[in-house]
Amino acid sequence: MPVESYDPARQAVTVTPAAVEHFRRQIAGDDNATAVRLSVKESGCTGFMYVIDLVHEPREGDVYYALDEDVPLYVDPDSLNVVTGTEIDYVVEGVNRQLKFLNPNAQDYCGCGESFSVN
Repeated sequence: MPVESYDPARQAVTVTPAAVEHFRRQIAGDDNATAVRLSVKESGCTGFMYVIDLVHEPREGDVYYALDEDVPLYVDPDSLNVVTGTEIDYVVEGVNRQLKFLNPNAQDYCGCGESFSVN
């Protein structure tokens, strides 16, 4: 199954060290997981929702990024136009821990923060 290779000149997303460590823990917690995948799906009141999945094997056309030696990230090729330029961070605010997506393409966010729209 071919997978598109990492090209630093056109890296779609950046991931903070805190998010890389979070992904590392998630991969380690699933015996069959080898990576994480970022995609978006139509959802919510404003249009799109981010989806992070553990990957057992890459899908045809997935774009590969090596976040660290043991932390591969695949990006769904159909989601690239929505996520290009996005920074993924893992933040701790009090007792809450969550991934945050700083996406320059996002125009509007729903009130609950679950979905966003793009132009």
